[in-house]
Amino acid sequence: MNLPKNRLTVTNLPVGACVFLSVFLLRLVILVRLTGSQFLLPEAGDMQFYNNWALRILGGDWTSHTAFYGLPLYAYLLAAIYKICGYSPFVPGLLQAGLEGGTAVVLYKLSLCAFGDKVATEPVEGPSFRTKAIGLLAAIGWALFQPAQAYSVILMPISWLVFVFWFVVYEIVRRKTLPTLFPCLFFGLLIGFTAMGIATILFLIPLVVAAFFLRWKAIFSRRFASVAVFLAGTFLGASPAVTHNYVIARDPIFLSAHGGVNFWIGNNPMATGYPRFPPGLHAGQVAMLQDSITAAEKAAGHPLKRSEVSAFWSQKARAWIEQHPGGWLKLLGLKTQYFWNAFQYDDLSIIETLRDQGVIFPGIRFGLIAALALPGLLLAWGKFPLSRWAAVAVLLHLVSLLSVFITERYRMAAVPGLLLFAAAGVSELWRAGVDANYRRGALYLSLLAVGTWFVSIPQRDSSLWALESYNSGLQALGAHQLTVAERKLDLAYAYVPSNVEVNFALGNLRLAQGNRTAAKEFYFAALRLDPQHERSYKNLGILALEEKRWNLAARLFAHALKENPHDPKTFYLLAQADLKAGDLTTARARIAQALELNPTQPAFFALRNEIEKKMQVVQSQE
Repeated sequence: MNLPKNRLTVTNLPVGACVFLSVFLLRLVILVRLTGSQFLLPEAGDMQFYNNWALRILGGDWTSHTAFYGLPLYAYLLAAIYKICGYSPFVPGLLQAGLEGGTAVVLYKLSLCAFGDKVATEPVEGPSFRTKAIGLLAAIGWALFQPAQAYSVILMPISWLVFVFWFVVYEIVRRKTLPTLFPCLFFGLLIGFTAMGIATILFLIPLVVAAFFLRWKAIFSRRFASVAVFLAGTFLGASPAVTHNYVIARDPIFLSAHGGVNFWIGNNPMATGYPRFPPGLHAGQVAMLQDSITAAEKAAGHPLKRSEVSAFWSQKARAWIEQHPGGWLKLLGLKTQYFWNAFQYDDLSIIETLRDQGVIFPGIRFGLIAALALPGLLLAWGKFPLSRWAAVAVLLHLVSLLSVFITERYRMAAVPGLLLFAAAGVSELWRAGVDANYRRGALYLSLLAVGTWFVSIPQRDSSLWALESYNSGLQALGAHQLTVAERKLDLAYAYVPSNVEVNFALGNLRLAQGNRTAAKEFYFAALRLDPQHERSYKNLGILALEEKRWNLAARLFAHALKENPHDPKTFYLLAQADLKAGDLTTARARIAQALELNPTQPAFFALRNEIEKKMQVVQSQE
């Protein structure tokens, strides 16, 4: 039986469609595996931060009437998805799997434009086998890149940024003439809108502006009009966040006020180039943001607007830079080195967790890509001028991170470009071998050796090696996998026995295991290392409360409140201790303060009613 000639089969699908389907299906398998694990619903970290924010929006809490303290786009996007499709992190993961396939297609298409067989400023007609091979290798690399596998299926906006970032770069390289005003407006809207989710995409603005003058052909007067339309579109795209902050919150913040504390974490006396949190700030998005507000208001002695909180931390960072310019330049050098380094600083620790649970597939890591990309980038810069736009995009993303710090997810947007250059370098070596051009092959291998040495410079800070074990241990503890948690946290403790948070986590683990004595020892160890560690005071107070040591519990809760005077739960616990100790007047005042800070907690009302009843009984007896 003869099939119709126009019937669509797998063999005659366009290459781009095959690339999309392959990567999409691979990510879909990972998403299904995640659905069968305990990690689909986020229980901690930045994923929980976005998820909880989305649920508050879904519940009608559209704004807190303060400037955004965290970029808002992803939370509102999640809320819209939950509203339409019902509450399930599966649907956002499905959309992100589609974006991952789109990124792979963009890589393939960008290769056809940027890498030709001739030195030219325009793509050659009819892509060769070599340019297709570069694009396919880059797409395969993206499919197998382990961090991309992990981040694509969890509640994080990284896949959205990566796709938009490289779509814009592809449009710059693809187009030969200046776009009409509508595409210029669209590019601006796209960048501005995406910046409400991840602000580093704003560093593409110089690349697009450069394209107006150096890449796209047009009469000179049209270029300025196009730039004006593009910049207006960028502002218009970001206008929802700007309008909220200026009009609703009445606080002059462009996108989010959390940039100040990020700037301080990346530029302070203890900064290492990675997000090492200074004293007073705890790891984790929710805890860090709340700590930064509490610390700023404590220093000021009164409540602050979010812009004032941001200015407080920014001024501290600038003061340190001005006082230690040499140390700051050294720090910038370290950040640049760490951007290329093979060490994987996964502040979410989701990659190791999903790998251990068999959710993601074995694959390649950043170090291999960076080692192959460096010689490929240097060789492509001279031979393929159009590839320079992709190289500059990678470098601009590097620059965007120098003001803060380096993490695996932060440098993710550079990986597609690095994959292109890694594939291009491998093709150069293959071409040199086919042509018996041993001189060019030796040049590539020499550059590869230098690049491999550069990205393989070892990290000797033991606290960095402890991070993944610590975060993985916390996640296992949250899932009540106590055996796994003990193995991970014991390893973290072996690396950094004097770390406050590791000691505190081990105290929580021992408490979950029923060993109260060991739990107290670790909490006291945390307090010896940091006498202001609020959560250790609180947990010790809870233990004292359970042991009916009311006065000791009250003293411990009072210490916790001294460090965090705006925590309603601590006021609630202190009211319980005062009630049990028979100090009804103080207990009434404490629960009133808890309700003032959080008037929606049923347990607070229940305790207030209990206190009132006991006071009525006492008064009647008098």
